[in-house]
Amino acid sequence: MSPDILNEREFELINIVGGELAANQRDLSRQLNLSLGMTNMVIRRLVTKGYIRIKQLNRRKVEYILTPKGFSEKMRKSVKYTLKTIHSIGLIKNNLLNILQPLHDAGTRKFYILGESDLASLIDNVLKENHLNDCVLVHIKDRAKASKDGIILICTEEVQGTGLSGQREINVLESLASQT
Repeated sequence: MSPDILNEREFELINIVGGELAANQRDLSRQLNLSLGMTNMVIRRLVTKGYIRIKQLNRRKVEYILTPKGFSEKMRKSVKYTLKTIHSIGLIKNNLLNILQPLHDAGTRKFYILGESDLASLIDNVLKENHLNDCVLVHIKDRAKASKDGIILICTEEVQGTGLSGQREINVLESLASQT
């Protein structure tokens, strides 16, 4: 690994220092879940690499400050992470379409969304973006609230057992996981 490339611990420390979330090494150590000695070593390494600097406030107290290089690296990684997340959401939406389109083509127009999650919003977006506006989404908290005129889309991990007799349901999380 290049000496200028940050490992996860170093980047995590830069985020904490950049967010001014820790007042001293002990706080940093706690937030990083590292020993005090290991935290000190990571700080020294970041100082050597030029990502942070240490400002002596008095004999016993110091302040950790991001350098322009540290701030730049924090922003670069944040943008990279954001772009990766956007790409991942696009893949999930495409996989959701692969689940929903055949159901729509087979005549299903009513979907019961079981579970409160961002996945339910993505399903709604996929239907609208792909002009499947004739579908109805009904959010339910219990399988018993669904009637047999639609399909239950399970969008949570906290569902046990099977649904009502004759009720079709799809565990969206499992279906998405099997597509990757």
